[in-house]
Amino acid sequence: MRQGAAAAGSAVFLVVAPGVVTGLVPWWLSDGWSDGGSWPWAVRAAGWIVCVGSAALLVHSFGRFVVQGLGTPAPVAPTAHLVITGAYRYVRNPMYVAVVALILAQGLVLARPLLLGYGLVAWAVMATFVRTYEEPTLRRQFGAEYEVYRGVVRGWIPGLRAYDPERPAERP
Repeated sequence: MRQGAAAAGSAVFLVVAPGVVTGLVPWWLSDGWSDGGSWPWAVRAAGWIVCVGSAALLVHSFGRFVVQGLGTPAPVAPTAHLVITGAYRYVRNPMYVAVVALILAQGLVLARPLLLGYGLVAWAVMATFVRTYEEPTLRRQFGAEYEVYRGVVRGWIPGLRAYDPERPAERP
C-alpha cells in the first residue's frame, strides 16, 4: 500500500473507530459532555492534561502505521511491516492505551464516574480483542520478529527505556 492510501485509510479509520469510542459514546453517556458535578479543579486539570497527551499519542500511533507500516490499523487494510518505532518502542498497544486514557480523562474533566466505568469496560473489550485476534494475527503475519518484540515490550504499561530492535534480548 502506498503512503497516500495508507494515510487516507488511517484517517477514515481514526474517525470511525476511536472517534466513536472516544467521542460519540462519551458524548452520549455524558448528556452531550455536560458537567456531572463539582470535582476539584486539580482532578479536572489532570484530566485535561491526559486528554491532550492521549490525543497526541493516538494521532502519533496512527501516523506510525502510515510511515513505517505502510498500512492502516483497520484489519481490512493491515500494515506490510511490523510497527516498532515511535511509541511502539515503549508499549505494544499505544493506540488502545491512548483510547482508554482519553475516555478516563474525559471522566475526570466532566466529573462523570460513568465514563470511568465505560473506560474500564472499553479496556476489557480491547484487551480481549488483542488477545484473541491481534496477537495471533501478528504471529502469523510477522512470525519470529513479532515474538521477539512481544517478549520484550509490554502490552499495556509503557516501559521506561525504548526497545532497540538491534538489541532485542534486552527488556526496556
